[in-house]
Amino acid sequence: MTVVVAHKWAPNPQEATVAPGGTVDLSRAKPAVSEYDPVAIEVGRRLADAWGCELVGVSVGGPEIAAPMARKAALSRGLDRLVVVADERLSGAGATPTAVALAQAVGEVEDVRVVLAGDSSVDEGAHLVPSVLAGLLGWPSLAEVADVTADGGALVVERAQGSGSQVVRVDGPAVLAVAADAAVPRVAGMKDILAAGKKPVVELPLAGELPAQPEVVGRAPVPLAERGRRRIDTTDPDAAARELVAALRADGVL
Repeated sequence: MTVVVAHKWAPNPQEATVAPGGTVDLSRAKPAVSEYDPVAIEVGRRLADAWGCELVGVSVGGPEIAAPMARKAALSRGLDRLVVVADERLSGAGATPTAVALAQAVGEVEDVRVVLAGDSSVDEGAHLVPSVLAGLLGWPSLAEVADVTADGGALVVERAQGSGSQVVRVDGPAVLAVAADAAVPRVAGMKDILAAGKKPVVELPLAGELPAQPEVVGRAPVPLAERGRRRIDTTDPDAAARELVAALRADGVL
């Protein structure tokens, strides 16, 4: 039995710049493990410890994901080993090509019981990869996962649903998209980083052709709505409150 966590090496959005036209430039942003993925790694570590099994990281992307810095950044967070598919064709790849490459990487890991992933990646934020990956593997997919526990060989998954929560038991393999607040990820210390350099890494060539992906042909900022300027001119606070409520109801706010 093996627990797998899919993670992404992505530019840090906090170092992005925004052009006057509203486009985001990530060319100078330093890469790191995508912000939400350490949460999935922490949840995976707890699950692997409960089962007494390995926690394997899988990552796909351009050649930079195979660099020592990228490997250590992921392995130092609690992974036992790493499987990467590094290929220039995966640089900037969308959800479907990324999921296809991840399915290849997962297929190289023996006896996978569950694949965990972050809620989304910080650069794309499409919230699609876990679902597409599950479809390619033929496994069920659950999103907004707040907690995962082991019940024998089964998974007990708590997930957000509307204004409440839902508890699901999964007896077969599954892909779970972990919510950003599901756990507090560990901070890697120097000892963890040094140990990460000794952990095994398997680098796989990309097999076959990737599916075509949509081409972005234009971007535009969201137009700002006109602000309604209305002045309530009275010194009576009760009358001002009544007039404000009436104005909000007239505008459909209340």
